[in-house]
Amino acid sequence: MQKPKNQKVEHPFMRLQIELARLIQETEPGERLPSEPQLAKDLGVSRATLREGMRTFEAQGRIRRRQGVGTFVVGKTRVIESGLEVLESIERLAGRIDLKVSMGALEVSEINAGNEEAQNLQVNEGATLVRISRVIYTDQRPVAYLVDTLLPDILTQMELAEGFTGSVLDFLQKRGTPRLDQSFTDIQAVAARPSIARMLEIQRDDVLLLFTARLFDDQHRVIDYSHSYFLPGYFRFHVIRRLDNSPSGA
Repeated sequence: MQKPKNQKVEHPFMRLQIELARLIQETEPGERLPSEPQLAKDLGVSRATLREGMRTFEAQGRIRRRQGVGTFVVGKTRVIESGLEVLESIERLAGRIDLKVSMGALEVSEINAGNEEAQNLQVNEGATLVRISRVIYTDQRPVAYLVDTLLPDILTQMELAEGFTGSVLDFLQKRGTPRLDQSFTDIQAVAARPSIARMLEIQRDDVLLLFTARLFDDQHRVIDYSHSYFLPGYFRFHVIRRLDNSPSGA
């Protein structure tokens, strides 16, 4: 029998998304969803398809998957929102909505510059650099993983031990030296590598927002080369774009 021409055919993946949304909506925050094998069986899909469907809801901050523990429904989360025209720290942005942030898993180490670091920090390969890695939490949930690679004269181990709370930008602005000028940032969506996934308590290959930035001082020197990984469901970035009102073809 031929289907009517105007009859809407629902795509299987769209149907899966609708079913998952209904299940999440009906589950109390903090409660665990059925196991992946059981859920895949109930919904009539493979576990691979189920995981792909769940990525959308994890990116939105509606569920939290923990390796070896299960998948939990998350209560309504406050989103850290910012324009991209002005460089500001997570702490400062969170403070505007009265959201407490904290730092965990701080690691400070000396590294030798590889080709990437040498090019971006304008130093010779093999030069000594300082790398600062840490996880940023909101509401006891890791939401960002930040890695800054700096010239060795910018921050000392003693300074980091005494007054560092997570933001290199805030620390340098408060200290006043060197005088900061601007940042050049590339933005892209990336799949979480296993090491970063562990830090953020997500699944490998889950989507993250990656900001790769070079911070310049007022002498046009690159002093900080950073990689900032953000969970999309907890951050919203926007940009104000100026219209070109010049005559067409001008």
